[in-house]
Amino acid sequence: MKGSYWVANRYRNKRRGRIRGVRSRTGTIFIFVILLLACAFSAMPLIYSVAQSLKPLEELYAFPPRFLVVNPTMENYEKLFQLTDSLWVPFSRYLFNSLFVAVVGTVVYVIIAAMAAYALAVGSFPGAKLLNHIIVKALLFSSPVLMVSQYLILSRTGMLNTYRAMLLPALAAPLGLFLMRQFILQMIPVSILEAARMDGAGTFRTFFCVVMPMVKPAWLTLSIFTFQSLWAGAGAAYIYKEEYKVLPTVLNQIAAGGTARAGASVILIIPPVLFFLLVQSRVIETMSASGIKE
Repeated sequence: MKGSYWVANRYRNKRRGRIRGVRSRTGTIFIFVILLLACAFSAMPLIYSVAQSLKPLEELYAFPPRFLVVNPTMENYEKLFQLTDSLWVPFSRYLFNSLFVAVVGTVVYVIIAAMAAYALAVGSFPGAKLLNHIIVKALLFSSPVLMVSQYLILSRTGMLNTYRAMLLPALAAPLGLFLMRQFILQMIPVSILEAARMDGAGTFRTFFCVVMPMVKPAWLTLSIFTFQSLWAGAGAAYIYKEEYKVLPTVLNQIAAGGTARAGASVILIIPPVLFFLLVQSRVIETMSASGIKE
């Protein structure tokens, strides 16, 4: 009797496992279809931008508008490059300004934000809680709200029409500090830091050799946000000299009144999209950990 009961019970469990397996596969297929539809919906603006840049004039102004291009052409890009050749400042200068501000600003900001977050998350000093509260409250102020005060500060300090006018306001953004601090609190146990100190590692060695590798998802995510913001021309409102203008500002001015705008929009989104594709796998991990501890 015991043997037959054991065999029947084993058969029943195996049958349940098969049923669960079928349900699991069905659920997986359903989730895959939903994610595929969401991915297609998210990619529609990018596909539409590329299609618009390849449309001839008659298709650009056709009514009702078409989503995809019928007769693709490179005329929009040719017009765009013809207009850039007739600028007062060489096109390479605008490209250099954009790359310099985006790359240097991203690297410097990530290092500053990570070091400050490490001090606030691990260090114990008078006023640490007050600084943490100030950082959280500073997240409520967006860039347009601060633009007038930043302009007055930069004007009185003589930093208008310089690279510092685009870099310094970005280096003071509180979002990166908040993200890095939250991630350090969540992902780095105190025992690891104590073990590093016992092994003779100093503060800077602990930070660069222990902390930074462990919070790699956080500073990669921060790099995406910072690079996209700087590449889009954050701080360009403080620049009036032509030789210091960045590429998005110039291309938007060129494309404001002609069909070249279609090609300009595609060129502007290429670097942020490529940079995002390189490090996008770390974004969700960071955002899920950023709001757990306070």
